[in-house]
Amino acid sequence: MASLEWNAALILDFPVMDAVHEEFVTLLAQVEAAADEQLCALWDELIAHTQQHFDQEDRWMQTTGFATGNCHSQQHKVVLAVMREGAVKGAQGELSTIRHMASELGPWFSHHAQNMDAALALHMRRTGFDPVTGAVLVPEALPAEPITGCGGACSEAEKIEVVTA
Repeated sequence: MASLEWNAALILDFPVMDAVHEEFVTLLAQVEAAADEQLCALWDELIAHTQQHFDQEDRWMQTTGFATGNCHSQQHKVVLAVMREGAVKGAQGELSTIRHMASELGPWFSHHAQNMDAALALHMRRTGFDPVTGAVLVPEALPAEPITGCGGACSEAEKIEVVTA
């Protein structure tokens, strides 16, 4: 059984992000259902998708006023590093490591999407960010200082926005 299924709670009302998230959920389910001989290849496919997915979100954050080292981007880096460690273990024949990681990735992703990504989607809607063109249509909504937190009320710039909103 898949550790995560696509559901309404994962929809963030940001269509480009929602489509990428749905693809992630589908790929994760394929990994979890994979026969041993397919597992490493499907895990590698999930890693490649996740790299592109996280790179895209990181670019969006940079464009809309997040600091380079914000905790959302840092979490992306950590998760990818762990996934790559799983690929190494899988290549060494330790398929149970990949299977365990995949079972933990579903609950992690659900939490990540409903918290960090939801906050990012809200921020992008507020700034009028167009993910197709990269344009910020409401530049006055950009933070005065780079957002260093996770996308919620973690950084000083975000606290100011919440207080004055």
